[in-house]
Amino acid sequence: MNVSLSKPRLRPSAATLAALSDDLAALFGQRLMAAQAVREQHGHTLTWVKNQPPDLVVFPQTTAEVSEIVRLCAARDVPVVPFGTGTSLEGHVNAPFGGVSVDLSLMKAIIAVHEEDLDCVVEPGVTRKELNEHLRDKGLFFPIDPGADASIGGMVATRASGTNAVRYGTMKDVVLSLTVVMPDGAIVKTASRARKSSAGYDLTRLMIGSEGTLGIVTEITLRLQGIPEAISAGICPFPSVKAACDAVIVTIQTGIPVARIELLDEVQVRAVNLHSNLTLPEKPLLLLEFHGTVAGVQEQAERFADIAAEFEGGPFDWATKAEDRSRLWQARHDSYWAARGLRPGAESVATDVCVPISRLAECVDETKRDIVASGLIAPIVGHVGDGNFHVQPLVSIDDPAEVAACEAFVDRLVRRALAMEGTCTGEHGVGQKKMKYLEIEHGPAALDLMRALKRSIDPHNIMNPGKIVAL
Repeated sequence: MNVSLSKPRLRPSAATLAALSDDLAALFGQRLMAAQAVREQHGHTLTWVKNQPPDLVVFPQTTAEVSEIVRLCAARDVPVVPFGTGTSLEGHVNAPFGGVSVDLSLMKAIIAVHEEDLDCVVEPGVTRKELNEHLRDKGLFFPIDPGADASIGGMVATRASGTNAVRYGTMKDVVLSLTVVMPDGAIVKTASRARKSSAGYDLTRLMIGSEGTLGIVTEITLRLQGIPEAISAGICPFPSVKAACDAVIVTIQTGIPVARIELLDEVQVRAVNLHSNLTLPEKPLLLLEFHGTVAGVQEQAERFADIAAEFEGGPFDWATKAEDRSRLWQARHDSYWAARGLRPGAESVATDVCVPISRLAECVDETKRDIVASGLIAPIVGHVGDGNFHVQPLVSIDDPAEVAACEAFVDRLVRRALAMEGTCTGEHGVGQKKMKYLEIEHGPAALDLMRALKRSIDPHNIMNPGKIVAL
């Protein structure tokens, strides 16, 4: 295959779009839309990344229809941007070169649940909450839980994780197989349902985290977990974020199999209390959850309480009722919207980094001091059991000095994490905003290899162009 691009990526002409629109309208009728409001909804909307809407939006219902859309776009060299629920934070769904947004929200079938094998097959438009609602009566659950009720397809695209990652891993650990529509419209199945394989290149994990730049995922086979016999959650305040992070580090290093361990700084706790009508102590706070047998859960909690006391944390308060646990974790998942409520009218700049667990306390503490020095309102929340934390500056977009201060802060945050042998993003993905850090993190040779893969698979650069690597 020719791996060189024939020409730089340009926006399609009006004539090309008109011809393509006619072809798509003949196939999809009212499932093809071009209204300005609909197009803007399919560009980036959640943070201050500029909205760049597509030219057309189409709603397929089958893998074959996705294949036909891509084939028609490829024939006219028109960009294709996959769209799930639009909850990504780094500009992944923007269309900087125009083109067609392929909205997969109508592909919502749960095709099969293999209870005896602890796996299921779903279409990409199914959301994590919908899947778990379907699985509950079977005694199973899908453990990956980013804050938003994201679509499974979008979670594959961004290699999502969430509050359960410390115990159950991320999307790369739970996806067994994918069906993917490639840039020429070909349909590829990346693997079987077998739990392991040594048969050829690992195409599944190549696609996971590729952010729609290599193909469109139309079917996903997922590992599932059995619902634990006992679940216990609790909260534990600390005198500082450093003390809380130090407690996390010792908890992980001593092998306590904690299922969730989340950090909220005092600013984020205040936001959560206001948004969710809670009365959590407005201090740096750890939210924890333990899974296992009744005796095992109690032992884990007692061991953690002893560790917390070493760092002046406590008291460790239990949420024993299922409804109390659900309310607590829903408040955590709503932290993005809660933070925005601290400064109505301000723009949100949600970003994340991840560092080795041994450097977590140092990185979060330095970041906290940097926020204060910068004069920003920027809550911190994180999946600290695996070294990942999020910062959400709230910025007046009309104040150039404040915008500049925020941009400088985010740059220092990322470079701080990279200097500690971490990553520029542990969860949100690269999208548009983190592209400039990939060479610093991976080096020029690795970035060239990423470009070579992109060119080989998508030689005309139609799949979500302008994301991850610049060509």
